Amino acid sequence: MGYELRAGTADDHEQIYRILSMAFNNDPDDVEREAERLVYEPDRAIVVTSGPAVVGVAGAYTRELAVPGALLPAAHVTMVGVDPVHRRQGLLNRMMRHQLADVRARGEAVAVLWASEGRIYQRYGYGLAARRHSFEIDREVRFREPVAPGGLRAATPTEVVGDLQKVYDQVRVERTGWSSRDGVWWEHLLADLPKHRDGATALRAVLHDGPAGVDGYALWRVKSSWGESGPNGSVLVREVAAGTLDAYQALWQYLLSVDLTRTTSYWMGALDEPLQYLVNEPRRLAGRIGDALWVRLVDVPAALAARRYAAPVDVVIEVEDPLVPENSGAWHLVGDPGSASCRRADRPADLRVEIGALGAAYLGDASLSTLAAAGRVQDLGSDRLASTATAFGWHRAPSAVEIF
Repeated sequence: MGYELRAGTADDHEQIYRILSMAFNNDPDDVEREAERLVYEPDRAIVVTSGPAVVGVAGAYTRELAVPGALLPAAHVTMVGVDPVHRRQGLLNRMMRHQLADVRARGEAVAVLWASEGRIYQRYGYGLAARRHSFEIDREVRFREPVAPGGLRAATPTEVVGDLQKVYDQVRVERTGWSSRDGVWWEHLLADLPKHRDGATALRAVLHDGPAGVDGYALWRVKSSWGESGPNGSVLVREVAAGTLDAYQALWQYLLSVDLTRTTSYWMGALDEPLQYLVNEPRRLAGRIGDALWVRLVDVPAALAARRYAAPVDVVIEVEDPLVPENSGAWHLVGDPGSASCRRADRPADLRVEIGALGAAYLGDASLSTLAAAGRVQDLGSDRLASTATAFGWHRAPSAVEIF
């Protein structure tokens, strides 16, 4: 059909940005393009060309992902799009298949992404592995118990990057679903482009200092509004990271009491966000659940051996993976909270699990028992489903703090 698939180059970035702007219905912006160039990895971009023009792209970032009990190199899939004129030519299918092979060749056992539409990526073996809890909080909500005052300081985010990074690196080790932020990532994330503010202020930071130094921060902005009855502004919270309960409570007390505002919005909360259990009227948090991270196991035995398990598990899992045939077969998983191993099985399978369902269960959010109720996991007569489902869980729900 006149299409060529190849690895990306540094010179492709401008065309890639143009394609993604069209695919996601955005207006191109020179400042945004240069901000995205900061984290662009040319050798991880898979592009399709038609003549001299780039007409499709599937990219990835090289980062670590926190999984239950471990930090794991993972392909952070991003920048996936096709020029609208060249849709329905099988280009996405070619790029995604090629990318899975490339990820596996790089020794990354897992790929993770945010899905523009979940139905697209389920075709390639991705499963919904972490959900988010968004909140639209009424200003009248109160904490059940008094919050210790003090310890807070306001700052411009770009002037306290060292403090932000210190807290984030300490917290993310225990927060399944959080990604590493090495190199230029902090510069990229704090770029705060005006087109992304949606009429709100520049990004602000508030930090909490405990006995041992900085132990928490929040990134936020305000969208001002006035009505006939007075101020009606909203605090827009982008990120909260806290290493102690005191820091967490103090930060949220601040975010819920900004002058001239009536609501506080938080789009990136965890399913088990502690705030739900600290306030006097949880209903006024107005929580809603949505999808966040989608995970694909690219190397099944390596991925299952890399994470840890909430309880001892000894199970044989049968997988069929038409896109990555090396994953197909029966795998003997033995694990516990301290270690795990996974190798080809020499006994009959106990469970049959869809590759996408295995991705959904990987971070500990979706239960294998729930997936069985949806027909995506089968107990083959071993009665090991319940115990395996327990083992795949974790003590905190996975969450995400950024879209990449």
